[in-house]
Amino acid sequence: MNRPIWLALLIPGAFGQAPDVSGAPAAIATDRPAVTDSSAVVPNGAFQAENGVLETGNQGRRSLDFPETLIRVGVGPSTELRFTAPDYYQNSAAPAGSQSGLGDLAAGIKQQLYSAPGGFEVAAVVSLGFPTGAHGISSHGYDPSFQLPWSHPLSGNWTAAGMLSVYVPTQNGSHKVVGESTFLVDRQLTKAWDAFIEYAGDFPQAGGPRHLLHCGTAYKIRPQHQLDLHAGVGLSAATVDHFVGVGYSFRFGLTGR
Repeated sequence: MNRPIWLALLIPGAFGQAPDVSGAPAAIATDRPAVTDSSAVVPNGAFQAENGVLETGNQGRRSLDFPETLIRVGVGPSTELRFTAPDYYQNSAAPAGSQSGLGDLAAGIKQQLYSAPGGFEVAAVVSLGFPTGAHGISSHGYDPSFQLPWSHPLSGNWTAAGMLSVYVPTQNGSHKVVGESTFLVDRQLTKAWDAFIEYAGDFPQAGGPRHLLHCGTAYKIRPQHQLDLHAGVGLSAATVDHFVGVGYSFRFGLTGR
């Protein structure tokens, strides 16, 4: 996902649980539904698809975004490749008015930088967006981004996490820098069910800051299959009024693991 608040809808890039270090296969850990990415990478040889639908309301307008597909492929013990498929935006706000069509695709890599068993984790994500979308939706430029997600357990059931990001989107034919900071607290309700509350703030090169309050929950219907539900409200005039989304993610081994 890896899209900042200024994109009119705040699509999750999300926090997920760190992999289980027991002998059993690790449960799925996703980069949705929070804005904060997981600090974990997918296991080596695993294919993971994260998908969703988002409805956004802003100044009396409603838009729909789907399928929010992020493909993650483990290519090493601490490295994954990432591909963000073009979303279809229905009635998305644009300078020329409401537009519908496909957005841009993106590709990137995620690297685990540090992981202490049962302790602090940090990873780095580098991505590049390509101008493949519809005329009224695409940025019409090559848009790099960088994220630094981290997490740290507070107790057996509570985890703190956050992410520092820099986006360089194309706006009106030139690149503008947008910084982003997030912080969340996650509560493990049961082994398969957790919930979070999150703050996200964008700080663009031009214009005022954009603040968001976000909460959500995820439930693993099976260790490798997850459903999620999330919602958020804008805390500043430049942010969307509200949004609500649902998602489904799954993982399987490419090497028979």
